[in-house]
Amino acid sequence: MKQKVLVTGAGGQLGRELVLTKPAEVECVAVSRKELDIGDSAAVSQLLAEVRPDLVLNAAAYTAVDKAESNAEIAWRANAEGPGILATACRAQGARMIHLSTDFVFDGEASEPYKPDSPTSPVSEYGRGKLVGEQAVLEVEPETLIVRTSWVYSRFAANFVKTMLRLMSERDELGVVCDQRGTPTWARGLAQALWIAATRPDLAGTYNWSDAGECTWYDFAVAIYEEGRDIGLLDRELTIKPIPASSYPTPAHRPSYSVLDRTSTWKDFEIVGQPWREQLRSMLLDMKDHSDE
Repeated sequence: MKQKVLVTGAGGQLGRELVLTKPAEVECVAVSRKELDIGDSAAVSQLLAEVRPDLVLNAAAYTAVDKAESNAEIAWRANAEGPGILATACRAQGARMIHLSTDFVFDGEASEPYKPDSPTSPVSEYGRGKLVGEQAVLEVEPETLIVRTSWVYSRFAANFVKTMLRLMSERDELGVVCDQRGTPTWARGLAQALWIAATRPDLAGTYNWSDAGECTWYDFAVAIYEEGRDIGLLDRELTIKPIPASSYPTPAHRPSYSVLDRTSTWKDFEIVGQPWREQLRSMLLDMKDHSDE
């Protein structure tokens, strides 16, 4: 019998990659934010009663970090309240849950990679909501699997890579923040890791997942430019200048350091993350292959 998996947030970057990489032995029911508001308890309960999934992969979230500062109520509903509602419905149906979270639960003051059990102290509305969402899920079902990730991008939806490609095709000079450090994560690699986790009911608790290595946003932008030119997505000369975050103020404060320690994940999932630059190139090639879509 096929495992039945409900994917929430299916219209987003990760959600679309989860659907795209679904194993043949899985029956996947995918719902977008428009189709399911996870902050609506009655709707969540009704859907789970109808679908009766074995597993729920919760990729639903309000991820507009800066807008969350001014749209706190909407962000809180999706990031803080919704996960607890979903976990409660999963418990009622006897379904396992995998919940996605973020490096933004940390304050960025560390000087070495954050472990899954490192103290949390979010510095933005987005981060605070995601942390409360984690806590709500674990309060309902302590055996829930939570996977924190960072700097996610893909060919789908809006993200840093696609924004950079657009700006690089329009401008002769670009300033990019050089004093915030983390690790880019191709959503497809994350999706593939989650499907592995889906087959492992023994996996529970909190884990970190990102691609391997670390860089600044400036390093990431330079790599996007170099790889983009190499495969023909960009064809113009461009100067990229490193700038401090103080020169580019944003509504939400971002961690200056949010590298995640993936050691336990790679060991327990029995899969090792690929170097972030290799994953970037793979994603850009994927984007080029689907440029007519």
